[in-house]
Amino acid sequence: MTQLRTVQVLGGGSAGSSAHVRSLTAGLVARGVRVTVCAPAELDDAYDFRGAGARHIPVPRRGDPASVAALRAACVGADVVHAHGLHAAVRTALALGGRRVPLVVTWHTRALDEGARGQVLRLLERRAVRAAAVVLGTSSGLVDRARERGARDARLAPLAVPAPRTGAAGAESPERPESKARAELGAVERPLVMAVGSLVPHHGYDVLLDATTTWGALDPAPLLVVAGEGRERAKLQQRIEDDELPVQLIGRRDDISDLLAVADVAVLPSRWEARSVLAQEALRLGVPLVATAVGGVPELVGEAAELVPYGNAAALSRAVLRLLADPARRHELALAGRAQAATWPTEDDTIAQVLSVYDELTQPWSFA
Repeated sequence: MTQLRTVQVLGGGSAGSSAHVRSLTAGLVARGVRVTVCAPAELDDAYDFRGAGARHIPVPRRGDPASVAALRAACVGADVVHAHGLHAAVRTALALGGRRVPLVVTWHTRALDEGARGQVLRLLERRAVRAAAVVLGTSSGLVDRARERGARDARLAPLAVPAPRTGAAGAESPERPESKARAELGAVERPLVMAVGSLVPHHGYDVLLDATTTWGALDPAPLLVVAGEGRERAKLQQRIEDDELPVQLIGRRDDISDLLAVADVAVLPSRWEARSVLAQEALRLGVPLVATAVGGVPELVGEAAELVPYGNAAALSRAVLRLLADPARRHELALAGRAQAATWPTEDDTIAQVLSVYDELTQPWSFA
């Protein structure tokens, strides 16, 4: 039997899509599939696709002719090409132009832009989904969006990201012991609230800072710790200093799971999410979560989180403070979170679904 050859294409690579491609690569290689990952060099440094058994070809995110040509060369001999994200999908469609190689596109999230840029993004979405033999959407809303844009075959693929690796016990009881992580963050004798994600406008950190404006008057004042980097950092830091907010920006960290596990509450203030990595890690760890009721979040968390409207700083603040004042409710959410996480597909389930799609597309009749 001929060995299946697949090329996985990443563009900028969000944390969720990059972790998924790393997990998928390892699973495919373990099942005898030859995998090439085309991604910016810094993503291989961070996610070690070669360590998972793949061949890595560095292809910048740029959409210039040289990058498209490099991607086209990398796809020579592939049985299936799988692009992750909108920009990766558009570049891959250009690279495969004229070739009879099936393209699978996974939509991990959606772009949020209005006006002229929004119109361009909608055109790119149409281009991407119409070039794909199959579009996999990580939430029901993304599947519907792909169909609206003209996808021939759009399916729900609630992808699993690797479970967090941590030795912390999580929120098994309302009263958790102090830890080295909490001491490092300065939250030994005060409540710890944690958010994780790139510092970009659609993640809603401006609203989250608004929510903290009254926390400083509390005794003890809750501490909000935000892990992540991005173009909004300087603006957010200036706001924190000007308003003397009880907030720390700690940048990128490689111990996110350990830090999150000792938080009293996790918060997700985003304008839109599909399958948020933070939400998944918080529920798996039993950390009570307050999140905006947007995109695929309600579908992901079910009844295991406190949901608030996006952009409502007062509602966000109230939900966090209610949880901090109610150990019994936090314990209830900790148990519900773990139970909800147990209903999600496993990494093996995800790999099996993707392999099933590849099998369909590489059968002799699939090009008839």
